[in-house]
Amino acid sequence: MEALGRHILVEFYNCSPELMNDVVHIEKSMVEAAETAGATVINSTFHHFSPYGVSGVVVIQESHLAIHTWPEFGYAAVDLFTCGDSVNPWVSYQFLEKAFKASHGSSMECRRGQMGLLDRKDFNVDALRNVGAKPYDHPVKFTRDVWFTERDENIALSLKHDGQLYKKESPYQKVEVFATQAYGNMLTLDGMVMCTQKDEYVYHEMITHVPMLSHGRVKRALVIGGGDGGTVRELLRHPELEEVVLVEIDALVIEACKLHLPETAVAFDHPKLKLLIEDGIKYIQECADSAFDLIIVDSADPVGPGEGLFTAEFYKEVYRCLTEDGIMVTQSESPRFNANVFAEIYDCYRGIFGADKVSCYLAAIPTYPTGTWSFSFSSKGNAQPLVFDRETAAAFSRKNDLKYYNEDIHAAAFALPNFVKQLLKLK
Repeated sequence: MEALGRHILVEFYNCSPELMNDVVHIEKSMVEAAETAGATVINSTFHHFSPYGVSGVVVIQESHLAIHTWPEFGYAAVDLFTCGDSVNPWVSYQFLEKAFKASHGSSMECRRGQMGLLDRKDFNVDALRNVGAKPYDHPVKFTRDVWFTERDENIALSLKHDGQLYKKESPYQKVEVFATQAYGNMLTLDGMVMCTQKDEYVYHEMITHVPMLSHGRVKRALVIGGGDGGTVRELLRHPELEEVVLVEIDALVIEACKLHLPETAVAFDHPKLKLLIEDGIKYIQECADSAFDLIIVDSADPVGPGEGLFTAEFYKEVYRCLTEDGIMVTQSESPRFNANVFAEIYDCYRGIFGADKVSCYLAAIPTYPTGTWSFSFSSKGNAQPLVFDRETAAAFSRKNDLKYYNEDIHAAAFALPNFVKQLLKLK
């Protein structure tokens, strides 16, 4: 060759936006593009960014293939760099153009390391090493380094995964499950982490057992959202409950969790559970007065199908549907990540339930933004979260082998840091 390597700078236009945001498809396509051209793949590393965009590189014995995508523009910037004359990068170019469904592409080829400008240096390789050189041992399987990333403008959470187990789009949202290496199978909705096998118990135990053991006499409970099944699983540990109604708008969430998070979806066939696939807002509007002792709003963030669950009109309807001594519990965002929304939520609750009837409590959930998450406790009657039977709570925790909740955590969760008190305007 007249040069050490061939470097093609590629721009693909009018690609499928969905494919440009699909890290699994992009990694698979880049690896296959390298192999189709005759390259030997050594490693692949890819990141998906939330809400959109993928970056990645496939390291080959002959150099590398790299990419970054802008799904919102249907655009991909790709580098194809091969050394020697055994691999033709234009084969990879043609493969990727079809794989990304690009209407067209532009490219520029650079010859790297022009031989006419180089002088070969003779040196003893063995002298540079403590041991003699070993022949190249082709790996049986190349290593993969593929990452899911949830990020906003300021922070991000990245989890390495072994592949996508589930991906479907409903009229409401995109439902996906990834097999993460650190946290097991992970459910995401529109690119946001909902729960993982390793830490879901924190959220589900705290959103249920705190109100159940504070009230002590709950007979009927309603869960709005919660299609992963974890909240109803925990509620149904309480034998005094006569009925649990779960209203989930998206059947795909239930399907995905039954398939890939069976630990959370274990209670969907329980005889005390009434499962409804419908809009929780509509259900609350049509619900009878004083119908439930406990209502848990197990919603996603205030975007997409969960947006309507963060309004004063909705919470007024919830208040109406509670019995005289009923309790409403909601997930109320992170006081560090969503400080403004966090404070607004509590102002809203106080305006409906009364300033002295609303309390905040916290839990540590590693895969949620900042790791600190909050729950609200709003009482229609006289139930107080710190007035509970500690012995009953301790016995319940031991009997059910709970992983997070116990009588000490119940009380300690309501001890708020000063910055949270300031956000909530507490003395």
